[in-house]
Amino acid sequence: MRDHDVRVALRARLDTEHAEERDTTLIVDELGLCGLARVDVAVVNGALTGYELKSERDRLDRLPNQVRTYGLVLDHAYLVVAERHLKSARALVPNWWGILVASGGSGSVELRHGRLARRNRHVDPHHLAQLLWRGEALEVLHRHGLDAGVRTKPRHVLWQRLAGGLDLDVLRAEVRQNLKARREWRESPAPRESVATSPSSGTTPRFLARRLP
Repeated sequence: MRDHDVRVALRARLDTEHAEERDTTLIVDELGLCGLARVDVAVVNGALTGYELKSERDRLDRLPNQVRTYGLVLDHAYLVVAERHLKSARALVPNWWGILVASGGSGSVELRHGRLARRNRHVDPHHLAQLLWRGEALEVLHRHGLDAGVRTKPRHVLWQRLAGGLDLDVLRAEVRQNLKARREWRESPAPRESVATSPSSGTTPRFLARRLP
């Protein structure tokens, strides 16, 4: 079972789960989080949910750091893990993480719920604001009357102003809305069973995004 096989199964599941939200849901592959990590698959709608994939061929040594990073910005997180890693992985993720268990082989991976995700109560506004590009951050500040004195400042100053000036739930909503509105992100079809992911394709993972068809 490869990472690609698990990803195909997950994307098919997400398409089904969000079929009635196609106008308000964006699925993003390899979403960068503040330069600290990338979440394998993210779903952006009324919440920001990340899915971390661990196939049979993967190791779990990076998982503790991923748990810490995802906890800074995600509303919900799921570990999608191969059966053989399940016991070890359970000990590495906090209770607010959900778990999907992957079983089967190439081209026939099945996912079953091991645990439902809960809402993350420890989102950090400073890291959350860093998901916004500079122009987006400035526009949000302007809309909330917080842009005075920072219009020409570097982005880290804008992020600080956002984190200190907006209620966390308002900031969450602004970040999600901007992620969904990015026209610069190229549309990308869901991965297919017959096409393997090529790390040498030259495609920048940060911009692999698609709206549900």
